Amino acid sequence: MSALPVSPASTGWRAVCTRADLVAGSGVVALVDGQQIALFYLPDSPGQAVYALANKDPQSGANVIGRGIVGHLGGELVVASPMYKQHFRLRDGQCVEDATQVLRTWPARLQGDAVDILMD
Repeated sequence: MSALPVSPASTGWRAVCTRADLVAGSGVVALVDGQQIALFYLPDSPGQAVYALANKDPQSGANVIGRGIVGHLGGELVVASPMYKQHFRLRDGQCVEDATQVLRTWPARLQGDAVDILMD
């Protein structure tokens, strides 16, 4: 798991890494203000190409979501947790199998070569 540290800053759009740091169809992890944020880059996906979710699996407590396998389930883009294989929707972090589990998400975008997330 790679950790791409980001210096503390105010709220708003923040550059967390570059496009070159991303792996197409897979996840990397950025460390932002002490939070591990999993970034998934799907350049062939219509619309949004970058998704940002909390890296901590709510069931196991392990920081592993960035190592999960990306795929489709029920017409939704999802990431499967490496621990217990539950699936989380990339668009909103909701677990497909268990409505009580949800990952925090952040809006993400590509701005030229920069990958930005909207911090609140």
